[in-house]
Amino acid sequence: MFEAIDFKAKDAAQAFVSSLKETGFAVLKNHPLNKTLVDNLYQAWLDFYRSAEKYQFAYTQDKQDGYFAKNKAEKAKNATQQDIKEYFHYYPWGQCPDVLKVQTQAYFEQASQLAQTLLNWVENQSPPEVAQAYSQKLSDMIKNSDMTMLRILHYPPMTGDEAPGSIRAAAHEDINLLTILPAASEGGLQVKTLNGEWLDVPAEFGYLIVNTGDMLQEASAHYFPSTTHRVINPSDRIQNTSRISMPLFLHARPDVVLSEQYTAHKYLIERLKELGVY
Repeated sequence: MFEAIDFKAKDAAQAFVSSLKETGFAVLKNHPLNKTLVDNLYQAWLDFYRSAEKYQFAYTQDKQDGYFAKNKAEKAKNATQQDIKEYFHYYPWGQCPDVLKVQTQAYFEQASQLAQTLLNWVENQSPPEVAQAYSQKLSDMIKNSDMTMLRILHYPPMTGDEAPGSIRAAAHEDINLLTILPAASEGGLQVKTLNGEWLDVPAEFGYLIVNTGDMLQEASAHYFPSTTHRVINPSDRIQNTSRISMPLFLHARPDVVLSEQYTAHKYLIERLKELGVY
């Protein structure tokens, strides 16, 4: 089980970074994200997904902003089926329904500020030999970055017609530096431990889920693992229930050198091609 780290505790930074190192995940309690704002956004975006308006905001392949319909959803690397989901990529510079813009931007700013704080914790708590692997300070990697993205996910109710073997989100790792995830409207998120066991992640709002992405793994010479996670299909009790989830993906600027092999841009494009959306 995950032991929640008190965001306000004196040793929070040390405990947080230790958890990322050991598991690739951390669970925070007493975090500063606003529950009312998140709840309101979940309902507002659910209304959007239930409307035909969503098709007016189809994503653009070059910018990757906007609405991804279920038949355009990504397929996890090495998976045989597309995930059972639809989603919207929100960037401050990108497209967004006017009725959702103000609240979504307010949350984006709040979550981004928290993400920057947590990245500073990682930077300050990195051992010297790990910090030497960074091409620049982690905090500098995100300066003036316009690539940080809020993804609003809708996992629709199950119909019984889903492709055999498909699930809401097949096992995968995130691409970015850090992912900030408030509890979804329903459970289902699982993380894979280093010994191969799948653990249920807490689904109460009081717990904030943070995980390491592939870019931080690459930049730290694999000191911080990018841990595999998935969203399983619901039980019979909640088959007819939508699930809304809203991860913020903290991204480096495209020009940032992650390693001798990759810049952030090269890494992102390679992964998007693997996912079948670029």
